[in-house]
Amino acid sequence: MKIIKLFFSIVGGFGMLLLVVAALSPSQYSLTREIEINKASSDVFNYIKYLKNMDNFSVWAKMDPNMRKSYKGNDGEVGFISSWDSDHEHVGRGEQEIMKVVEGKRLDTQLRFFEPFEAVDDAYFATDDLGNNKTKVTWGFSGNMPYPLNIMLLVIDMETELGVPLADGLKNLKDILEKE
Repeated sequence: MKIIKLFFSIVGGFGMLLLVVAALSPSQYSLTREIEINKASSDVFNYIKYLKNMDNFSVWAKMDPNMRKSYKGNDGEVGFISSWDSDHEHVGRGEQEIMKVVEGKRLDTQLRFFEPFEAVDDAYFATDDLGNNKTKVTWGFSGNMPYPLNIMLLVIDMETELGVPLADGLKNLKDILEKE
């Protein structure tokens, strides 16, 4: 009987420790990646403002060529929604909605993930005209992990999980736009 009580005391204490650590842990994350593209900023922005074009450069879109896609609204305009449904464990099911367009400068979107986990995150693309047909593109991503799940931010390497795919996606974008 003492062994069972000791076991439950240890498990309960460990559980309480995890909850305290989660309470003291960050719940927000944010990453950005940049790339320089040898193309006029107007051409670059006119490509990235259309969510359907993300299928051509996004690492996640390339993970599952059989992903089911659907669209609502006018692409490139506020309110347009691109939805996906995939059996691939790293793609899942969700949707992305255009929330704000600053023509020629910035595209803000909201990502709503439904599977394999639920989350709402914000993303954006920003273009900076560097002159001489050169454009800096910034791809940003931010989110919030609610308590007590935020403890996972201590063990998940967001640089690898998000930073690498963002950088690879920008490289793909550069390759596409510089070939045009």
